[in-house]
Amino acid sequence: MSHRTPGSRRAPRHRPGYLAAAAVFAVGMAGTTLPTPLYGLYREEIGFSELTVTLVFATYAIGVILTLLLAGNHSDRVGRRPVLLCALLCGAASAVCFLLENGLPLLYAGRVFSGLSAGLLSGAATVTVLELAAPEERSRAGFAATAANMGGLGCGPLIAGFLAEYAPAPLTLPFLVHLVLLGLACAVVVALPETVANPRLRSRLRPQGLYVPAGVRAVFVPAAVAAFAGFALLGLFTAVAPSFLAETLGEHNLAITGTVVFGVFLASTAGQAVTGRFPAGTALPLGCAVLVAGLLLVGASLAARSLGLLVAGGLCGGFGQGLAFRSGLTAVSAAAPAAHRAATVSSFFVVAYTGISLPVIGVGALAVALGVRDAGLIFAGCATALALGTGVWLYRRRADVAAT
Repeated sequence: MSHRTPGSRRAPRHRPGYLAAAAVFAVGMAGTTLPTPLYGLYREEIGFSELTVTLVFATYAIGVILTLLLAGNHSDRVGRRPVLLCALLCGAASAVCFLLENGLPLLYAGRVFSGLSAGLLSGAATVTVLELAAPEERSRAGFAATAANMGGLGCGPLIAGFLAEYAPAPLTLPFLVHLVLLGLACAVVVALPETVANPRLRSRLRPQGLYVPAGVRAVFVPAAVAAFAGFALLGLFTAVAPSFLAETLGEHNLAITGTVVFGVFLASTAGQAVTGRFPAGTALPLGCAVLVAGLLLVGASLAARSLGLLVAGGLCGGFGQGLAFRSGLTAVSAAAPAAHRAATVSSFFVVAYTGISLPVIGVGALAVALGVRDAGLIFAGCATALALGTGVWLYRRRADVAAT
């Protein structure tokens, strides 16, 4: 029997906040890097070259880019929750492809679904985290979104590496675990409040394409080049780090492989976290300088066959990547006019994700002819030159960048 008095109102049911949305973001992104420590096992099972490994990996970036171009702003119309659920379902489809894997076609399909998932999450989940935060929590929510993105990417290899090394069914259990986590994440999304007023569920896709206003290009080009170089480092660690560790450094423990890759993304999160402590004109060239130091350490690790130097290079390079990426994104967003801000930022992400795919494919092709070690040395040299040139140019124009 109810004891409510006439006219009384039921207390509002508690709804999950921005931290719950950040957890969903992290779970979704973890699936995109889950196969990283497992590529060596797939090579033994199916039999393919290092180039094929990088091509399988690169299909992920293609999926991300296509999603950003075709549906990057779709959640503004249909609502955040439907897009988040679609992203998690794409992640589940990817896991199923890997579970049913019987050759390369399903590996490619799984990576495409991962790319679709990441492309949808990168926009919708970030905005959801920010919109669910109270005004006084907006700064912490911004960091929560950053940590969920990079932290999720880092947790994928960590979870898969430990499960593959110390638990049974190394090519099955990681994806089953992720499916369970995705199910829990879907339940959280259903409970999240919708932050878009009057969402139109039947709204058609409106591809936004690439567009950078002429007045923004002086800021956009160096920031995008720095992002390209930084994401190339992330691509190197997530696509071919297992081969580097096994073939060049003689390290075959998959848990160590996952931990090394996790460290790179953790360092990137740290770099993004401290960006606000530096003046606008200093953060981007400083990030490039730290990225250069990390790339030099990676090259030295291959030349000296040193695991310690590789770890140091990953941590240093990841920190520089995070610092350069967030400061570049901030500068581009601030310089872009409001009417074209979404398209400009999406263009920035497209350049970044191109950096995570094309250079890695080049490393795979070189590895077939020269071996993993020499291919890695060439990559480190080219990426170092790119980041160094960008950093010097930015340092000379730091006053202009600070004025944006």
